[in-house]
Amino acid sequence: MEGMLPLPHRRMLTRTRKAAMSPRPSRRRFIGITAAAAGLSLMPFAPEARAEAHLVTWRGQAMGAVATLQVHHHDRTVAQRLVDRSLAEVRRLESVFSLYRDDSALVLLNRQGFLVAPPAELVELLSECRRCWELTGGAFDPTVQALWALYRDHFSRPGADPQGPPVAALKAALERVGFGGVTFDANRIALPRRGMGLTLNGIAQGYVTDRVVDILRAGGIEKSLVDMGEPRALGSRPSGEPWRVGITDPDYPERIGYTLEAVDQAVATSGGYGFRFDPDGRFNHLLDPRTGTSAHRYRSVTTVMPTAATADALSTAFSLLPLTDINQTVQRLGEGRVHMLTASGEAIMLQA
Repeated sequence: MEGMLPLPHRRMLTRTRKAAMSPRPSRRRFIGITAAAAGLSLMPFAPEARAEAHLVTWRGQAMGAVATLQVHHHDRTVAQRLVDRSLAEVRRLESVFSLYRDDSALVLLNRQGFLVAPPAELVELLSECRRCWELTGGAFDPTVQALWALYRDHFSRPGADPQGPPVAALKAALERVGFGGVTFDANRIALPRRGMGLTLNGIAQGYVTDRVVDILRAGGIEKSLVDMGEPRALGSRPSGEPWRVGITDPDYPERIGYTLEAVDQAVATSGGYGFRFDPDGRFNHLLDPRTGTSAHRYRSVTTVMPTAATADALSTAFSLLPLTDINQTVQRLGEGRVHMLTASGEAIMLQA
């Protein structure tokens, strides 16, 4: 297959990503952002100012996870302003995309089945969802919320059948899945069937990362590694070398299996190890909208794309697709690459 190369297994890393079980529907528990002073393209500084970079750090909750945000800058006031702007944007977008806030636009849409005068960001993200849905032949589908609720409710009951929900219940949930029927524009979003719901957990963190990148660029930062759930590199490292992103070892999620290099690209990883509904791991968060089953084709799938939103969505969808379909999609895109570790342990890389 064109572009198929061996994948490196162990290399020095500069950054760690962890995916572990969480009580919430997310494959991440720690997110962060770091902007390096050496990458700034701002007004010239005096020699004494150039000699010291100030660090402004924030720790708290963002997008349903523990988050750390750090910005280095020669001017502490500017660094604090960038932190404040980034956090304000994250919190604003949480009020749109969060499934954990009763007042979010997404929760209101799921509750009513429609939303009038939706936020522009929600419409924009749904447009990206539609693009990825079409690119992957429906493998990426944000209407899998009905399946998520089915498995969550089933396995939260005492003495739950380890074989999973009853066939009739699965069939009923699948009838409420299908992004093709969702209509949206600047005036209204509508779900076609009662009981349908959207989850943007497979793309929203990438979208938020992209928005924070925009804020940092507007603040003059040209070289940094931004991560609000999905990492995205701005340019190269200050030394001119690529950024190195550590990828979780799916067999030992507390470890790093290998690292990837990225310049002006985003990296996203999906794997069934990230969240499991049952103790045996037969049912995980990577739900196939066509069958209602969980993904077990690969141990992990990592995508490297120009934006974090696209990388986020495609890493989810590719977890459900055979190699031939993944390769066709990458060739159609004409950019990016995909790293996979198959169920048998084979490492494969596909690229445009």
